Amino acid sequence: MSIKVVTGKARLSYLNVFKPKAMSEGQPEKYSVCILIPKSDTVTIQKIKKAIEEEKRAAAEKHWKGKIPANLKTPLRDGDEERADDHPEYEGMYFINANSNNKPILLDRDRNELLDQTELYSGCWGQVSFNLYGFDTSGNRGIAAGLNAIRKLADDEPFGSVVTVDSAAKDFEDFDDFDDEMLG
Repeated sequence: MSIKVVTGKARLSYLNVFKPKAMSEGQPEKYSVCILIPKSDTVTIQKIKKAIEEEKRAAAEKHWKGKIPANLKTPLRDGDEERADDHPEYEGMYFINANSNNKPILLDRDRNELLDQTELYSGCWGQVSFNLYGFDTSGNRGIAAGLNAIRKLADDEPFGSVVTVDSAAKDFEDFDDFDDEMLG
């Protein structure tokens, strides 16, 4: 059993949804995203917390002989506590890492398939559909998030060195008054 969750408006980071990527050498390649959820979005946060509790109970029956392990790993993490010191975009956010072996469905704001790879980038805003599921692998026990789909909602400043059409156009704003005679 797994429980599906759809976020409210969230910021997307570490976006690998067009081509799978291994998190470290030797690991399998996966599609993935880090979902940054504003702490002010209490509706989404409560929905996720409730789904995690439901999945804990279901996974306890399936994987852990009816008992929820004490050191259980859960996917909802606090950006202020874990990442804000070196990643300011995590300030005031919770975050969840979701991944999949299969390419996620990618949609634009109007729910049409998004094909242009420059439209989705780390830093833009969207909604994410993911499933929570319990796991018990090599002594690691927890709840993980499986990536299903992403719907892009809005542009924002890209994280890292991502170049978008808008950011490239801004690079050349100050150079509109070239004299054609100077060029050649």
